[in-house]
Amino acid sequence: MPENTALNIVHVILSRGFAGSERSTSESCNQQCKTHQVTVIVRRDHRRRGASIVDHLDPRVKVIEVRARWFTQAALASALETLKPDIIHCHLRRSTRLVAKIRPAAACVSTLHIEVNGPHFMHMDGLICNARWQVDKMPNEFKGLVHKAANSLIPHRRLSDEERKSLREALQLLPGQIAIGAVGRYHPSKGWDTLIEAFKPIQAPQAVLLFFGSGSQEQTLKEQAEGDARIRFVGYRSDIKAIYQALDLLVCPSRYEPLPRVMLEAMDAGLPVIASDAGGCKELIDDYGGVCVPVDNSEALRAALEEALVRVPPRHYPDLSAHYIENANEAMVGFYRDVIARRTQSRA
Repeated sequence: MPENTALNIVHVILSRGFAGSERSTSESCNQQCKTHQVTVIVRRDHRRRGASIVDHLDPRVKVIEVRARWFTQAALASALETLKPDIIHCHLRRSTRLVAKIRPAAACVSTLHIEVNGPHFMHMDGLICNARWQVDKMPNEFKGLVHKAANSLIPHRRLSDEERKSLREALQLLPGQIAIGAVGRYHPSKGWDTLIEAFKPIQAPQAVLLFFGSGSQEQTLKEQAEGDARIRFVGYRSDIKAIYQALDLLVCPSRYEPLPRVMLEAMDAGLPVIASDAGGCKELIDDYGGVCVPVDNSEALRAALEEALVRVPPRHYPDLSAHYIENANEAMVGFYRDVIARRTQSRA
């Protein structure tokens, strides 16, 4: 297939709400639809707590809803048969499992938002890894193509000093306070309990720990933070890319993390980062700078926070151009073409 030929691309994502995986998928779709025909297949109950991937898609991206629970595979198979795509890009485990069972005529790839955690991934023509550790853990028996992607990033414009001041005031931050951000789902995998455990004993009245997000662990975390007025739960914010520029430090203490988008977005804002050495966290710190501490080590995290509060690290703007959406997408579409060509040759 010639390189300038427009592709018929179908993304399948059967999750709910709008978190990191959905954000990544929407950004890819919005970039690809500029030169290709793009469709996203979602489950009918795709909205969660009012949020959905469909709210973030370019109008040129076609959206098809399929049954959420019963007969989903049949509905998905019918949609794929009608669309006749050149490439099917699956996201997360359920989408990959159902597409693998359908065995469509089109070439199929799946993004490892986590890892190869089911036999259905082995039926893909290609697997996309966002982190180097995913490539290293690729099963030897996988015979398809593997692509090490640069997790995509849409840079945010630089805010003026007045805009930063206004954001800090809206967050009820006083002059001289040091704002530490914790961004992501309230889920045990994120290690927020370790962060609260590390932060509470620190004698620093000027420090404020702001949690941005939502999730099943919210009440548990609030109970753990009780008694420390410096810890605040802000909730989900759609303007988080701007908010990064109003903060002084980001902490990402994850127990498990493929490649955290929040760290990339924070680094784009020049925000200094302290992170655990879990998976992709360490990769980004190694590549672009920051402080790494062992997973679940509250003492080490406390020491890193205390040092940062004594001497707040200056803002740092690393070269993240490899992650810029246009560059990451160009490499992704090139991978699509390689997968399509290999599948075509194997069937010749």
